[in-house]
Amino acid sequence: MLSSILHMRNFLFVILTGTSILVQAADVEVTTYGAKGDGSTVNTVAIQKSIDACAGSGGGKVIFSAGNFMTATIVMKSNVTLYLANGCTLIGVKGASNYPYQQAEIPFYGENWAKQALIYANKAENIGIEGSGTIDGQGASFEINTIKKPDRYMNRPYLIWFVGCKKVSVKEVHLRNSAFWMQHYLGCEDLVIDGISIWNHSNKNNDMIDIDGCKNVLITNVKGDSDDDGLTLKSTSKLISENIVISNCVFSSHCNGLKFGTESTGGFRNVTVSNIVIKPSAQLTTIYGKPAGNSGISLEMVDGGIMENITISNVVIDGPQVPLFIRLGNRARKHTDNAPAPGIGIARNIHISNVTATGADITGSSVIGLENAIIENVSLSNITLSGSGGAKADAMFRKLENLADHYPEATMFGPLPAYGLFIKHVKGIRLNNISCSFTETDERPAIALENTSDFEIKGLTMNSSANTNALIYLKNTTRGFITANSVYNPAKHFIWKEGRVTDVAVSNNNHPKIKSTSNQIIKK
Repeated sequence: MLSSILHMRNFLFVILTGTSILVQAADVEVTTYGAKGDGSTVNTVAIQKSIDACAGSGGGKVIFSAGNFMTATIVMKSNVTLYLANGCTLIGVKGASNYPYQQAEIPFYGENWAKQALIYANKAENIGIEGSGTIDGQGASFEINTIKKPDRYMNRPYLIWFVGCKKVSVKEVHLRNSAFWMQHYLGCEDLVIDGISIWNHSNKNNDMIDIDGCKNVLITNVKGDSDDDGLTLKSTSKLISENIVISNCVFSSHCNGLKFGTESTGGFRNVTVSNIVIKPSAQLTTIYGKPAGNSGISLEMVDGGIMENITISNVVIDGPQVPLFIRLGNRARKHTDNAPAPGIGIARNIHISNVTATGADITGSSVIGLENAIIENVSLSNITLSGSGGAKADAMFRKLENLADHYPEATMFGPLPAYGLFIKHVKGIRLNNISCSFTETDERPAIALENTSDFEIKGLTMNSSANTNALIYLKNTTRGFITANSVYNPAKHFIWKEGRVTDVAVSNNNHPKIKSTSNQIIKK
């Protein structure tokens, strides 16, 4: 008799673990409270009862078996994980009235209009969403109620909105078709996002992931495709987004694949990104942006705050207009109506390496601060930048507008004075082992530095044309070192100096088809 009982227990264990559901005492099947996966029954009450019962029994999983479960807003509770089995789709019902307004209790930019979600949690702990099922928000069914900002954002719910939560886990699930941002994590701690897939091309503002004022975050093995920004770090409140690791992901976006900002009230600190592919979207029609994307990596500080200790490595960027954009501006937007206007932010200690970027357009990549707000300590190494080219030589001398208070976009200045990298208002920048090329003849320099000090340009390989004025353009720069750089095409000069250029050492550069070196002070 005992052996039969043991055999039966082992049999049940195998069956349950074979479907990846190990049922614990407090686990709840949503069908227990009357939920029906028939695609038409609205199960909001039944699902909420399941969550409440699971939480009341000490926590566990709320289990959705195969089927199509319709629901309006559900509220997560501590110690509860939603488990969506293979073949399950949790579907958001149509109609904004089915999504009651929530109060975040963290003052943030957006609190007056971003108030709704399909799955919501506030100050919950040890919560999660797991399994190989799908969550679909039916986002295309929600209308833009006005073209006026910010009202046009209202009455379009997030798919997932977690506020002030701790020990959060979102794993394996497929997220589809939000009416707004797909997921917004505001002021959360100890957040893990692993192995999920995302498709968000159903409405305006269809961001992929927004990490906002969170700390201790691990994002791995994510594959996502969005109309608006991809993986986005934000700081819409006084909280800093910090201690964040992002790795082994594939992102596609019509806008910016990997973005910090635009909101930066608190800022971004201690972030490492590695092993990322940013590629064109599978969705060819766009709501915002371009089919291949506006930018690959955009680091934007325009509303105060601090951005420091950022490391990005091992990235492939295929297709976006601009591979790399680092901007310190001064839009100075308040995060709440009663907040003081922020001062100019700080950007320093930014290190980007091992990047291969192809398919860019004519614009060029850039690192641009302000005259009274210098970006400090930047290193760019082992980077390949390939763009379309097509600009004429006089583009080198185009004076860029300040645009300090403008919304930051990688293309905001138009074609830059350099087809590869344009650097302005930076102190302490190291360019090492960078390859710059174009597919159509471009007569601009590969590298241009303006109002920059304490720089190193070493080991660059650069393309040029016979009408190129110079491969390296220095304007009002000081304390620099230019060495071991190579160009095998003709150009008029190797280095063009304008304005006050002092204490710049030049040595051991290889430019066999360029007769004029940097020993002359050459003026426009």
